[in-house]
Amino acid sequence: MKLDRSRAALVVVDVQEGFRPAVLDFAHVARSVATLVRGARILGLPTFITEQYPKGLGHTVAEVAEHLDVDPIEKLSFSACDAEGFPSALRDSRRDQVLLCGIETHVCVNQTAQDLIRDGMEVHVAQDAVSSRTKENRDLGLHKMERSGAMVTSVETALFELLRAAGTPEFKEVQALVK
Repeated sequence: MKLDRSRAALVVVDVQEGFRPAVLDFAHVARSVATLVRGARILGLPTFITEQYPKGLGHTVAEVAEHLDVDPIEKLSFSACDAEGFPSALRDSRRDQVLLCGIETHVCVNQTAQDLIRDGMEVHVAQDAVSSRTKENRDLGLHKMERSGAMVTSVETALFELLRAAGTPEFKEVQALVK
């Protein structure tokens, strides 16, 4: 199952300032998520972003937020699918594939993936754009999502699947993101 530009949406889960000191490889994950957001914009993918309890955890980190042209959806639930406005916005996009990234792999990302799969969506999780407080929980979340039917991918793999071919203006722009 390959990602298809006409079918895919990007969902960014809870890449917030409050997680920065606690989450493993946070800086790398934030850079990877920013690359996905920039790539999604180049490729014309709808992008959805959530923030878990922003009053306590802060807002989306600057290195990601500066590339967004959508407002975050606030949530208290772990799954984005239980956040007010998220299911209808995703449904209105008429997309049936989700490229998923964010924090924490074993909690909010996993529960979002599980619910999306249950709802009939094809889910791809960028393993280099997710993390948890520990490697064990990160690995557990990835394993659980994969066993449930999600495709584990990487930022670069996902972007090049969405491109499908070289020699286009989009190719040059995306290639510059991953160099």
